[in-house]
Amino acid sequence: MKGISREISQAFSGVGHLDDWDNDTGSVFNRLYCAAHLRIVEALAVLVQRGYSGIKERDSEGYAPPAWAAQNRQEETVKTSRRREEGDPETLDNRGRTPLLYAAWNGHKEVVKLLLGQPDIHPDKADVDGGTPLSYATWNGHEQVVKMLLEREEVKPDRLDNDGRRPLSLAAWNGHEATVKMLLGRDEVLPNRPDGNGRTALLNAAWNGHEEVVKILLNPEEVNPDKPDGFGRTPLFYAARDGHEGVVKILLREERVNPDQPDNYGQTPLMHAVLNGHEQVVKTLLGREEVHPDKPDDYGQTPLFCAAGEGHEGVVKILLRREEVDPDRPDEDGQTPLFCAAAGGHEEVVKMLLGREEVDPQKSNHEGLTPLMIAESCGHERVIALLEHRAHRM
Repeated sequence: MKGISREISQAFSGVGHLDDWDNDTGSVFNRLYCAAHLRIVEALAVLVQRGYSGIKERDSEGYAPPAWAAQNRQEETVKTSRRREEGDPETLDNRGRTPLLYAAWNGHKEVVKLLLGQPDIHPDKADVDGGTPLSYATWNGHEQVVKMLLEREEVKPDRLDNDGRRPLSLAAWNGHEATVKMLLGRDEVLPNRPDGNGRTALLNAAWNGHEEVVKILLNPEEVNPDKPDGFGRTPLFYAARDGHEGVVKILLREERVNPDQPDNYGQTPLMHAVLNGHEQVVKTLLGREEVHPDKPDDYGQTPLFCAAGEGHEGVVKILLRREEVDPDRPDEDGQTPLFCAAAGGHEEVVKMLLGREEVDPQKSNHEGLTPLMIAESCGHERVIALLEHRAHRM
């Protein structure tokens, strides 16, 4: 072992201090993993050539050196390991992950090609999470690796992982346009088929604002651009909620999209655009006749109510310009937009609401609390002054 250690030390030359290497087999084996992980091909090659029996042993995570090599794009190391019988390309770590899975995950196409050429390889073997080499490659957008894997008959291009996610949805979620196109070219991949959580690939792309992927996914005729998930939320809902104006505009061009479709809680795309203060999205949605600017949810809360409670001044201004909006409409607990603005200490919103004659600053909720009382309990001094001034004028 002493001779092997010297040769490995030479291979590690310039990498770090190795004078503390001893003759303990376990210690040398730990360096073996370092060799594979740090892309030092020579060190692993020395151990293989000298017949080191630990080549197929594992570390505490269950990794064998060939797995580290595959993960870190060491094509020559993988070849060297394969020249010995112990270099099993199907060796699993503690999470059931093979060298091929790691190589696909990291986009190392040369290593993937090498491993796929082995007669005993299983290119669609899943880990404990149900993830396959294809699903990890699609998640990371490794186009060439995806292409190679899809050429194998054993690979199922629409396979669900344990979280109910399909490769197409994974690619759409991260905006990998080329990968999405490749998957759509497979007959087994149905673009309108939801994941186990009820979300379509289109919904995932819209959620994350990937405009080009949204356009690609809208092309197949069978795609329903208004298909909701398990919460009743559509692609438009998520795009509006997260302020993806470009995606909102793309979806609104689709005749089958209902721009005022409520979710399971009665909340519309407008409601959530308002809640998050996305002024441009709010304007875009209000440009559609079908969108009701004062539509309450299942709790009686209107878009203005939500905007006032969050203190979104620009959105409050936009909504107050609409004749259909009742600025004093209470929710199911009797709380008005003014009450919510006062509770939050939103001075400018309180000013805007007090400027409307329809707003009653003394209207109490079902517990008998008025906007002034809630402002006093929260210590919002400037709001208290505004409400007291208005009371004196009445």
